[in-house]
Amino acid sequence: MEQNLNSWYAVYTKPRWEKKVAESLIRKQVETYCPINRVTHQWSDRKKVIEEPLFKSYVFVRIPENMKTTVRETAGIVNFVYWLGKPACIPEHEIDLIKRFLHEYDNVEVESFPIHQNDMIQITAGPLMHQRGRVVEAGKNTVKAVLYSMGFALTATVKKSELVLLNSNQYRQQPSNVSL
Repeated sequence: MEQNLNSWYAVYTKPRWEKKVAESLIRKQVETYCPINRVTHQWSDRKKVIEEPLFKSYVFVRIPENMKTTVRETAGIVNFVYWLGKPACIPEHEIDLIKRFLHEYDNVEVESFPIHQNDMIQITAGPLMHQRGRVVEAGKNTVKAVLYSMGFALTATVKKSELVLLNSNQYRQQPSNVSL
């Protein structure tokens, strides 16, 4: 019964700390999932299968609400991944899907969604974290977005890795005093 009270969350780690963080969390008796991808590397003289994290700088934890501080204080963890101002809850069926996919396939690649002009986005890191806006220009590694705050349009250049694309249902969740 208690298992149903636990939710999956994504935590953001320092670069290349995924496995270390997962081991530390396991020692703290925290249910952890660090998806490992088996990738074949080809050198001039040999091939070798390397196990590397599927999601760079991410580890999943399944915890009750009262364990968030314990997880956050683990060495190598930067913070929880936030979505709409709260730690992002990952549905169990998505974790199961990742597990089944990695069990069946090797050399899995993670691709991000393309971001285009006029898409609505939410920033996930940096000083503008949690802010929403509309893309006015999309480059190779950066996005110029108009962020709506206090009735002013502020333009900011944000790394693509620091934002997420919002779907049309999430547009409506903006405060009513914001005009798009």
